[in-house]
Amino acid sequence: MEDQLNSLQERALVDIQSADDLGQLAEVKLKYLGKKQGELTGILKQVSKLDPAQRPVVGKSVNIVKGVLASKFASQEKLLTERALNKKLAEQALDLSLPGRGDHFGGLHPITRITDLATRTLSSMGFSVESGPEIEDQFHNFEALNIPEHHPARDMHDTFYFNNDLLLRTHTSSVQIRVMENQAPPLRIITPGRVYRSDSDHTHTPMFHQLEGLVVDENCSFAGLKGLIQGFLNTLFDKELVLRFRPSYFPFTEPSAEVDIQHEIIDRETGEKTGEMGWLEVLGCGMVHPNVLSNVNIDPEKFTGYAFGIGLDRLAMLRYGIADLRTLFSNDLRFLSQF
Repeated sequence: MEDQLNSLQERALVDIQSADDLGQLAEVKLKYLGKKQGELTGILKQVSKLDPAQRPVVGKSVNIVKGVLASKFASQEKLLTERALNKKLAEQALDLSLPGRGDHFGGLHPITRITDLATRTLSSMGFSVESGPEIEDQFHNFEALNIPEHHPARDMHDTFYFNNDLLLRTHTSSVQIRVMENQAPPLRIITPGRVYRSDSDHTHTPMFHQLEGLVVDENCSFAGLKGLIQGFLNTLFDKELVLRFRPSYFPFTEPSAEVDIQHEIIDRETGEKTGEMGWLEVLGCGMVHPNVLSNVNIDPEKFTGYAFGIGLDRLAMLRYGIADLRTLFSNDLRFLSQF
């Protein structure tokens, strides 16, 4: 059996040395040291059949051969691993002399651009920016704004409800309520943010962006509101605009008006200007209803206020010549790369 072990060791060392890659080495290792069919394992199984006096001697010899082969397998595996790594590095080497591919910078989304511009413009007019939760309760979203339960105006909003009390806010007016609950007049705030209504076409999306403004003081007037809106929109578009104030109805303001901008109509199919003029509604406004002030413990006999709500998405359409509102949310890089 000693001769058999010596012969096995010699053959195994030759086969290990001849292995060109890790796959071949694994096959050689399985041939000689495999737990089920390895040649050395087979010899080890025969030890139990030997004379008891021979077993320790042969067992020791088997372990010596096993140690020699294991050491050789480890060193050969390390050598082949390094060889494979060096080959891979050589094949994937970088040519540092090649010119760079250039820098590609991202851009701000048109909604972000118009929001920043509107916020900066109104901040320069003395407004502070406030924010609030997008998931609202019915009191702050409706009831405090003079829209009680079963009021027809609730149907106009096409609200997304979670349960009997929670909903996705339909306007950022709810933030104004929260501010008035915690701050005393005079107030001069704007509340930009996302709002949600179940509506979708080329001028409406289920999620859109609003910027609402609120002024509460002792001497507010509708004339002051009109002057503010005219100045704000002129600054936003960097030109003198033609506005149209149309009488309207909002439960939280009285009197109320909708404001349209006269603009050149853009063909939705081609995206080109048609040369014809039209009107596009951009905001609603009005004097704060006395009931709203009372709901937040502000004395309507002493204080008055006015408010306005602007559709930032529509302003972006006008400013950047976009025919379809849904394009803003398409994630089309051909469109976004223009900005």
